[in-house]
Amino acid sequence: MNQFSSVETRLAQAVATAPSVRRLDEQNFERWDAFVAACPSATFFHRAGWKRVIEKAFGHRCHFLYAEQDGEITGILPLGEIRSRIFGHSLVSLPFCVYGGIAALNDAAHAALDQEAQRLAATLGVGHLEYRNLTREHPDWSCKDLYVTFRKAISEDNVANMNAIPRKQRAMVRKGIKAGLTGEIDSDSKRFFHAYATSVRNLGTPVFSRRYFDLLRAEFGTDCEILTIVKDNQVIASVLSFYFRDEVLPYYGGGTAAARAVAGNDFMYWDLLRRAAERGYRVFDFGRSKRDTGAFDFKKNWGFEPQPLYYETQLHRAREVPEHNPLNPKYQRFIRVWRRMPLPVANRLGPFIVRNLG
Repeated sequence: MNQFSSVETRLAQAVATAPSVRRLDEQNFERWDAFVAACPSATFFHRAGWKRVIEKAFGHRCHFLYAEQDGEITGILPLGEIRSRIFGHSLVSLPFCVYGGIAALNDAAHAALDQEAQRLAATLGVGHLEYRNLTREHPDWSCKDLYVTFRKAISEDNVANMNAIPRKQRAMVRKGIKAGLTGEIDSDSKRFFHAYATSVRNLGTPVFSRRYFDLLRAEFGTDCEILTIVKDNQVIASVLSFYFRDEVLPYYGGGTAAARAVAGNDFMYWDLLRRAAERGYRVFDFGRSKRDTGAFDFKKNWGFEPQPLYYETQLHRAREVPEHNPLNPKYQRFIRVWRRMPLPVANRLGPFIVRNLG
């Protein structure tokens, strides 16, 4: 074999083994989720079911991309496209989710997915492309220093778990225990939605529709569970959690007006942690919070240390990174008005607003 044919052979082999990028279809959902289960950098929010949920609940188009080499999936990138007259046009991995971005087994798959996402963003004419990463990947992109996550290992021994809670917070948990609070696993979203909707209205935040939560439960089955805290048959608080590998992720929750007097929210998270430990889960993911907020302080009080989230943005047609969050001063008047809104009205209007925020 001469020098030129040897070079041609190597080029042909490189082309043959280079990853191809494809769009996820229904026939490949199981392959996608098998990859998610095995890939160390994948999260619950990389699961294929989010495509169906986002499209059905909000009507947004999703572009779930996967890299394939030699017939095997080697990387994935779930993307959701939001087109709003008020909040702009964006391509995000992944809207309504804490984590996202590229999960890949090698650099070639990562690069192929990254290039295709940027090409897609340009083709769609979006204002910006956003990855919600746990690590910094694009130093040249804009990156928000706004969000953190809180993750902590939990023990199989619940005495040790209780003792690991700082003293003042532990006293709040014991207050809930002394008040006679108990936890119940719900088979539907009725009680949860009441507690959640009341809580977010009081914070001045638009509510998701109950249909969205029902879709989550239908899509993820036993990996999506509702725990409701009661006292004398009265709903005190409720939380919807996701389960993934050895992790429990309380994701949506809230308390009623009666919760504060009996430390209902404090007891709720303890009861969730206790149950998860008994079932063999070893990581408690307290989720995303904005820096210097009440939720941020609450989670630190449990002894969790904040870990930065890297929400990286590549601008396309937009001139600046959008700031669609409650800390933006221009939304303060809206928040004050929303807090005073009757709950039935807030529950009716909220889903039309929040569906475009992502």
